[in-house]
Amino acid sequence: MQEIYDTVVIGGGQSALACGYYLRRTKLHYVLLDDQEAPGASWRKYWDSLTLFSPAAFSSLPGWLMPESQGAFPTREEVIDYLTRYEQRYEFPIERPVQVQEVCFSEGLFEVKTARKTYLTRTVVSATGTFRKPLIPAYPGADTFRNLQLHSSDYKNPEPFKNKRVLIVGGGNSGAQILAEVSKVAHTSWVTLNEVIFLPDDVDGRVLFDQASARYYAMQHGKEVNTSQFHVGNIVMVPPVKEARSRGVLHTVRPFLRFYEDGVVWSDGQREPVDAVIWCTGFGYALDHLDCLDLKTQKGRIEVDGTKAKEQAGLWLVGYGTWTGFASATLIGVGRSARQTVAEIQEYLEQV
Repeated sequence: MQEIYDTVVIGGGQSALACGYYLRRTKLHYVLLDDQEAPGASWRKYWDSLTLFSPAAFSSLPGWLMPESQGAFPTREEVIDYLTRYEQRYEFPIERPVQVQEVCFSEGLFEVKTARKTYLTRTVVSATGTFRKPLIPAYPGADTFRNLQLHSSDYKNPEPFKNKRVLIVGGGNSGAQILAEVSKVAHTSWVTLNEVIFLPDDVDGRVLFDQASARYYAMQHGKEVNTSQFHVGNIVMVPPVKEARSRGVLHTVRPFLRFYEDGVVWSDGQREPVDAVIWCTGFGYALDHLDCLDLKTQKGRIEVDGTKAKEQAGLWLVGYGTWTGFASATLIGVGRSARQTVAEIQEYLEQV
């Protein structure tokens, strides 16, 4: 007879590992399926100079603090090393590389289909994040533009843009950080919908998480929430962004109207030649593997109660953003969602 798991966790990044931490404390038969060749998940694909916004002690998964970093904030390489050692420390049952193609439900069991085999399981935790769903807004004439367009998910370093004319599009932290280094070697313009807001120099991810936590708990207890506090969507002044400020390059312009073959047309009708556009415009939700279950809303989400799917018993979604739990897309925040998810899985399996 084919092996039947209690739980299959789809993903190998921080959300999957947090679930694994709590699953290993149970007697459940489970496995993590990671589509990457090695530990580190999407951190292996981010640009070379990326850092976290928070000190190491405030960027940790449950059970084990991230070691202190060499600089103010952990680098991409330090995060990959931490995730790798976290896996090794807790000896999770991870199979890789395993690309989940489809998840269906039949006769009381989920069928998790991959190219090599189909896993049968009583419950599924989807923890695939957002990285595989880059978003690029539709722009008139984009298909006629003959020069380079790439999403931040494909950006690695500024060298290919040396002496080029580059537009950085997007008002978030990725846009600020990529602008900071590309502007050292290229002529850049930073395109945002609105003027961006920069946080005070002494405000980092730790402060943002603490204040967001205070708002969260206030809302849970029906208290008034101070909305004038720092917003997580504002720009964190990490060292490269501070350095860019000293060079006077942190100014933004409003969006262009359309592309033409060699550049863009601005709102005043002026044409400007452009060699490359880097889209720092965020991500959707990597949930295509769940299409067989027919659960997605028009926004690309799945209706959940906490992390539990409302319309499909036995399915949980962890780490996709605030709709799947407070701060669940962060290293420090996903532990709370993972702990509750595993507790609910245990309760569910006792009842079926």
